[in-house]
Amino acid sequence: MEFLENQPIYMQIADIFCENILMQNWKINERIPSVRDVAVQMEVNPNTAMRAFVYLQEKEIIFNKRGIGYFVAEQGYEKALDLRRAEFIEKDLPVVMKTMKLLDITCNEMERLYKQLQ
Repeated sequence: MEFLENQPIYMQIADIFCENILMQNWKINERIPSVRDVAVQMEVNPNTAMRAFVYLQEKEIIFNKRGIGYFVAEQGYEKALDLRRAEFIEKDLPVVMKTMKLLDITCNEMERLYKQLQ
């Protein structure tokens, strides 16, 4: 798998997990791939994969059933949504707004352009 240079790999793995939860590929209380499976599939060190699991567990998006594996937490969808929204508002939105201002694109025009892409 190709990873971006400007973000830690474990955070990129965590983003992929959040995306799977938000797209409901992984449902509440559903078992997710193991650390070992993720490490093999994404071609990363198991310690790197484990850091993603620990991060998501700290954010209460996933939880561990000892001896069984990791599962999507009861509030995992909402927590993943909150996390991704906060990251978007902090990192992506300022860039989008600056670009819109530089190109003299209004919010209404942006909405119209977005609808054309769908």
